[in-house]
Amino acid sequence: MNFFIIGANGRIGADLCANLLQQNHNIWAAARHFEQLDGLKGLKKVELDLNDNAQTLAQKIGTPDVIYFVAGSRGNDLLNIDAYGAVKSMQAAELNHVKRFVMLSGYGSLDPDFWEQTSLKEYYTAKYFADNWLISNTKLDYTILQPGSLTETPSTGKVSLNVSETGENSISDVAAVLAAIPEHENTIKKVISMHAGSTPIGEALKEV
Repeated sequence: MNFFIIGANGRIGADLCANLLQQNHNIWAAARHFEQLDGLKGLKKVELDLNDNAQTLAQKIGTPDVIYFVAGSRGNDLLNIDAYGAVKSMQAAELNHVKRFVMLSGYGSLDPDFWEQTSLKEYYTAKYFADNWLISNTKLDYTILQPGSLTETPSTGKVSLNVSETGENSISDVAAVLAAIPEHENTIKKVISMHAGSTPIGEALKEV
């Protein structure tokens, strides 16, 4: 399959690229910088700036089977990257008639009662805007993945999905779940929360 990964140079994006490469897929890795990807062979690197308009993004994205949005500004430009950058990526997908769109979000992004009193309120506001736009204002075959806090711990290959409480997530396990989502059509039009657990990833995705 052909995958276009927006935000490929991030921690999860780089692991996602590595995971998909191991499965012999074709990967277009889109970012402004590529230092996290230097050790990966076989990627097609695409310089992409989420400050560009949707038409320009569409020209860069082309017509892959799946678009991943795993970009984030780490709090430095939440409005233009995490919120509007995500929306323009969705618009670009629709301009190019790409249906499958997988969004990395955060646990509780659609529940203001959960996050409005936290220190991450501005981050969650951006994700709330982007996730709601994907659900309500597009016709994309979306999946939104909502992990809790991210850790540098080794992958276990086991998770809990559709959880009702936040928890820790290995970055590698989050990337592995993202990589497996397109294999499961039952994930289309789903918002999936997750944290570390005891169920193998493929088995857990079958049950969402």
